[in-house]
Amino acid sequence: RQVLAQEAELFLLGFLDLDDHLLCPCVRGRWHDRRAADAWAQEMVVKVKEPKEEEFGFLREDLTLFTYLHLAAYPKVADALIKSRTTAIAYETVQLLDGSLPLLAPMSEIAGRLATQAGARFLERPQGGRGVLMGGAPGVKPANVVVIGAGNVGYNAAWIAAGMLANVTIMDRNLDRLRHLEQIAVGKTTTVASNRGSIERALADADLVVGAVLVAGAKAPIVVTEDMVRSMKKGSVIVDVAVDQGGCVATTRETTHSEPTYVVHDVVHYAVGNMPGAVPNTSTYALTNATLPYQLEIATLGARGAAMKSDAIRLGVNTANGHVCNEPVARDLGKDFVEALTALG
Repeated sequence: RQVLAQEAELFLLGFLDLDDHLLCPCVRGRWHDRRAADAWAQEMVVKVKEPKEEEFGFLREDLTLFTYLHLAAYPKVADALIKSRTTAIAYETVQLLDGSLPLLAPMSEIAGRLATQAGARFLERPQGGRGVLMGGAPGVKPANVVVIGAGNVGYNAAWIAAGMLANVTIMDRNLDRLRHLEQIAVGKTTTVASNRGSIERALADADLVVGAVLVAGAKAPIVVTEDMVRSMKKGSVIVDVAVDQGGCVATTRETTHSEPTYVVHDVVHYAVGNMPGAVPNTSTYALTNATLPYQLEIATLGARGAAMKSDAIRLGVNTANGHVCNEPVARDLGKDFVEALTALG
């Protein structure tokens, strides 16, 4: 099989030098400087993020798209996929029997680590923050970091914050998850059952808040209200990693790497929609390591054959032949749900 890639993208990712020499050994095939239309003309397209509006015209019925989609947060993308009858398989809803999300995990881990890294930076006074050092100093208390959500994002954010010697509180509704974290992070973090009252109390004294709430496939619930944001200290920082799913903070709006922050109620908000894009070299290897076996299975068997063989891939199918095939996505979009194998025909 032939692999096409746009050289401009390879250069930006750090896998192509100025003389067009391929620096990346992770993908083999024929490499061409092609227009976007050439790449989209293939039977299967593998991306990192959902199609942009300028790419909607390339969607078609005999195309299989394999990428992060987050359709509950991007209804325009969902409508384009439905209208074009594209078979779209979302990394974030590929799910194993134990409920784990193997293709969401690598980007969640990276985003969690970046969340703390970004938060520490924007706590600095020149960046608009309170001027607080994460680890404090001898005789000076460290920053108070509150992580809401104890999944892959939350654990990694808390782990990095603890490594920076901050005072870390991690919150979740799942007590079994909190017990597990206490066992592997003894003495480094405080675990708190998440509810409206506990979040209100924690945020009032927080320097950095990381929103790490996930409901697989569905839009993220708002767990931090505007009143809670208003109660926070001037110059404190919120990093809402859940922005890809609509955000879990009431005052969140999606930002970009070029303009990553804005201020609401004197609180700095960082809500970049594709946080791992800040470290594309690391992210590309991590994502490829996880997705390549699934790519090969879909390319070999076709979308229907792969979905019949693998329950994980079947659960990853979000749209097919004009239908929505993921139940949480269908519910949030107000669409009828059709089981994947039925929709694939």
